Amino acid sequence: MSPDVAGIPGFSRTVQRVDEQLSASAEPAPDRERLRDQQHAVGNVLRAVARGEGLQPVLDEIVDAAVRLCHGEHGQLYLREGDVFHVVSESGGQRAALEYARKHPHLRDRTSVVGRVALSNDVVQIADVLADPDYDYGAQAIVGFRAVLGVPIALERELIGALSIGRNVPGRFAQEQVELTMMFADQAAVAIANARLLEAVERQRTELARFVSPQVAELVSSPDGEQLLAGHRAYITCLFCDVRNFTAFAETAAPEDLLDVLREYHTALGQLIPRYQGTLEHFAGDGVMIFFNDPLPVSKHELQAVRFAVAVRERFEELATVWRKLGSELALGIGIEAGHTTLGRIGFEGRYDYGALGPVTNLASRLSTHATPRQVLIGPRVYAAVEETVDAVPVGELDLKGFARPVPAFEVRGLRSAR
Repeated sequence: MSPDVAGIPGFSRTVQRVDEQLSASAEPAPDRERLRDQQHAVGNVLRAVARGEGLQPVLDEIVDAAVRLCHGEHGQLYLREGDVFHVVSESGGQRAALEYARKHPHLRDRTSVVGRVALSNDVVQIADVLADPDYDYGAQAIVGFRAVLGVPIALERELIGALSIGRNVPGRFAQEQVELTMMFADQAAVAIANARLLEAVERQRTELARFVSPQVAELVSSPDGEQLLAGHRAYITCLFCDVRNFTAFAETAAPEDLLDVLREYHTALGQLIPRYQGTLEHFAGDGVMIFFNDPLPVSKHELQAVRFAVAVRERFEELATVWRKLGSELALGIGIEAGHTTLGRIGFEGRYDYGALGPVTNLASRLSTHATPRQVLIGPRVYAAVEETVDAVPVGELDLKGFARPVPAFEVRGLRSAR
């Protein structure tokens, strides 16, 4: 059995039957050719599923396969919205019929094969639509089909669509053709269920990314996410920044003005963080912690952190110029250092964050606190990694709270031009 079809309703059974029949040397040549056609059609559908290009290519391949194996001239696949069935795929090259179906969706009634499937939730055959007094669907005059087969597409016993096959000569479809079409309808249901699941996951991930960093949102739904969330050790670059004179500003500013300043500040950070591949750990009023190189690896993460700091300093100065005209003298102080930390899920049931713990986070925070307005201070490890590409000068050894020994620090003045 060439493609792996384990777990796909109908397909495993059908492919196994086809393979077994093909292996029987006593089969007449016409029957062997018919079975090869079936195997080829099933394989094409499976390959469409495996390519992962979305739902539409799979549905298109399903309709094509059903039409070929039923020796039909025309086929369409419909999905239900409420009590109305809308066409989503067509085979047979009948553009006019497709446009007609789009303008005339099916209802639950006896005027079409899809309508009858909707009424019965079962397979429906009409041997000759011209001899059927209730059949009145206008596409017949466009396509010219006489016999039609309708098969329900169901998901957990709920009717979600229908597959219809048309032939230009009257007569009933063979039982084998009905079973094959039912099998393709089953696969359509599986493909639709998978598409809905992926859509739901993506929607949840997008919504989650509004509350946590996109990298963390991606991590939650990734195969390795649980292990990484549980805790791991990594070498990262940690950055802290906060607004100078913010406390004094908060004491005198109107609450609305205070919120406006914070929104503009946070918006500027939010635009720059993904650009430089940073991961936001938390906002704390005017204070922000960002780290680089986790949960996704970042090439030259020390340099990326410094580039981010320079960019956010420039953007903040643009905002501060406007705020000064309104009487607010605000500036940014930034501290950066690299080192090993333990990262993972922190918090309690019902409210978790993804955080980093270790001396490097404390050091970056202390450097930020020590920085004067508009100053970016970096620690010795970051300096060692970026000294060839960053214009930085030593500011001496700083006595920082929580550290027994003075820490060498460097002030970033800018980025050096690429040679």
